[in-house]
Amino acid sequence: MPSFDLARAPLRELNAALHALSPTTNETHWIVSNPSGKHAVACGLDAPVTVEIDGHVGYYCAGMNKAATVVISGNAGVGVAENMMSGEVRVKGDASQSAGATGCGGLLVIEGNASARCGISMKGIDIVVKGSIGPMSAFMAQAGNLVVLGDAGDALGDSIYEARLFVRGRVASLGADCIEKPMTEEDRAILAAVLKRAGVEARADDFKLYGSARRLYHFHIDNVDAY
Repeated sequence: MPSFDLARAPLRELNAALHALSPTTNETHWIVSNPSGKHAVACGLDAPVTVEIDGHVGYYCAGMNKAATVVISGNAGVGVAENMMSGEVRVKGDASQSAGATGCGGLLVIEGNASARCGISMKGIDIVVKGSIGPMSAFMAQAGNLVVLGDAGDALGDSIYEARLFVRGRVASLGADCIEKPMTEEDRAILAAVLKRAGVEARADDFKLYGSARRLYHFHIDNVDAY
């Protein structure tokens, strides 16, 4: 089990070693200690390995992740798992702004709270937040599922496309073109599958579903105030 102490070795060496791994590597479990809020830890991974980070990280940790599992035993700064393609990223603490931004696939689990713009422009990623999320979350969310066990801040889902937003708690306000929608059996099945994958025990029936009213897909003068 390779281990890397960022108090003794530069971050560049860690990322270079992780980038050099092949999909058939037998070094499949890495331990990273003393991250001390450094930025871009374990970014751009492209192999099915597990990286456990023991401490808090800065900006863009696990960004562009593909196939790897990254576990952060602490808080994460801006843009954790940004542009994630596949694999899993799990934050055991809180996450700052733009968690999972532009994510195209994979699973992001935040065991604490997430700040503003969680899931902004998400394009297929599944995001599960056990706590609450801040304002402007899922802004221009195109595809994927955002699941929030706590509350959501103002302007949830502003200018949303076809992502599904499941919220168990209170929503402060909805953004332009985002509405509460009736939950179908298909929606319940999708939510249950995401919760199971994230290892979260919760009832699908306790959540409300929010999504696009589809009024802003094409410009119409009657909707000009919403643009």
